[in-house]
Amino acid sequence: MAKEAKTAITPTRAQDYPEWYQQVIKAAELAENSPVRGCMVIKPWGYSLWENMQGVLDKMFKDTGHRNAYFPLFIPVSYLEKEAEHVEGFAKECAVVTHSRLELKDGKLVPSSPLEEPLIVRPTSETIIGEMYSRWVQSYRDLPILVNQWANVVRWEMRTRLFLRTAEFLWQEGHTAHATKEEAIKETNKMLRVYEDFAQNYMAMPVICGQKTEGEKFPGAVTTYCIEAMMQDRKALQAGTSHFLGQNFAKASNIRYLSENGSQEYAWTTSWGVSTRLIGGLVMTHSDDNGLVLPPRIAPTHIAILPIIRDEASAAEVMQYCKNLQSELSSICYDGKPLRVELDARDIRGGEKAWGWVKKGVPIRLEIGPRDIANNSLFMARRDDGSKQAISRAEFVAKVPEILTQIQNNLFAKALKYRQDNTVKIDTKKDFYDFFTPQNEKKPEIHGGFAMAHFDGSAEVEDMLRQDLKVTVRCIPLEGDGEEGICPFSGRPSKQRVVFAKSY
Repeated sequence: MAKEAKTAITPTRAQDYPEWYQQVIKAAELAENSPVRGCMVIKPWGYSLWENMQGVLDKMFKDTGHRNAYFPLFIPVSYLEKEAEHVEGFAKECAVVTHSRLELKDGKLVPSSPLEEPLIVRPTSETIIGEMYSRWVQSYRDLPILVNQWANVVRWEMRTRLFLRTAEFLWQEGHTAHATKEEAIKETNKMLRVYEDFAQNYMAMPVICGQKTEGEKFPGAVTTYCIEAMMQDRKALQAGTSHFLGQNFAKASNIRYLSENGSQEYAWTTSWGVSTRLIGGLVMTHSDDNGLVLPPRIAPTHIAILPIIRDEASAAEVMQYCKNLQSELSSICYDGKPLRVELDARDIRGGEKAWGWVKKGVPIRLEIGPRDIANNSLFMARRDDGSKQAISRAEFVAKVPEILTQIQNNLFAKALKYRQDNTVKIDTKKDFYDFFTPQNEKKPEIHGGFAMAHFDGSAEVEDMLRQDLKVTVRCIPLEGDGEEGICPFSGRPSKQRVVFAKSY
């Protein structure tokens, strides 16, 4: 019997996917659990990744006319009460501040000085921003307002997992107000496509753009749109949302304006957001049993240079060669910015050093020793496909932007093929249940995927599938095939196939 190949991450994806995910994060030094239950500490490598994501998205937002602002972390409970559906949707997740200070009693600190009105630690900002917009908007000339906020939010989650679901996380939330319904709907769709662009062209993560069902939409929204991605355990990840809020929040917060014809009207509003959950999606889309794999366009480091020093006599020469190469590569542009090149001069074993960069997902690793210098060559390893080759220095320098583009495109193509291979059309209830039921409950295995099936739009069917299989309608694809049919669960007519999946 052939021995299984040794991997840097144990267990492997096939053995225990949830634990594999945690171990990839640990090995890549992305984050770790904090002393506060349900919260995480994002470590420098993970935060650098978030900063790169943030930088790209921030430019996209500004290029579409948005500006950044900041709103309070604390929200009076009365503000949440203004929109009934909204407060009901978030009530169970809210952290509440009830006192303004602590006092020492019998050697212990206890809450003191109760607040006149409890404050909610921001779970999302529609209500507080709505209050401010009601002050800012008087006339149609004050519209549109196109604002984004980079912030943290708190949702008191009971079951947490690093990046995917934590009590506190980082995100951006866009909030806009418009004079017409048409403008607001256009804004909602525009920002959905911004997220699609970022996910596919920067994260190399294929997504499906779609509309949420009534049961899955954002509390208080008229319509919620989303991008859904398939992870390597074939579950879906909601990677971003864009909400058309209609006039619901405008009426609750009294955002009114004097129209051109002199009448008082309520504004039309939107909100949209993505979070550090994207990092979790990135891990589960591209990583393998040796660790993290990063798309070059958002990688904190593009190239890691590893000097191979055999003896003291060659040390100075090797280090100088590597420093010169680092300087030369750093002057080259990729994706409109200088290459990010790191020289790893740590005094540790070469194998340990190399595996460290493998587990961190750096796209290209260069190993350089005296023999390479003599031949004016480099030993190059690519993280995406594991390929290794000796290449002349001149050729590498000339081709490095092209190689990084190949890596970026390869990761997207691989992820897209995986989604296509695990997406099936299903027309009967039996086939649907078989598709989502593991054949061996005692052996953890990756099963299921995206089921494209007809759906009558009823809450009754959604509740049944959620209870029986933990399967939900992930979205109604915007680029649907328009194929009408019969819902296999109710026998009622269906306007098109939708995406069903288990999800995070």
